[in-house]
Amino acid sequence: MGIEGLLIFLLVGGVAGWLAGQIMKGFGFGLIGNVVVGIIGAFVAGFVLPILGVSIGSGIVGSIIHATIGAVILLFVIGIVKR
Repeated sequence: MGIEGLLIFLLVGGVAGWLAGQIMKGFGFGLIGNVVVGIIGAFVAGFVLPILGVSIGSGIVGSIIHATIGAVILLFVIGIVKR
């Protein structure tokens, strides 16, 4: 992975984490935390969505949507565990 790929990976993770924090009110973790939540969320969505038979288009927008869905799932689970 080159420097451009790494930057895009971090950008998608950051946007997805921020969007997930907005969707799940009060679950933002700051800039670095949101990037981490977005990246982990992308892995979660990569595992869960194919099992459910959901396919999201390719490209940067599809990647952001994919990672955001996974980050929302991750934040939901974190919220349940914290209770």
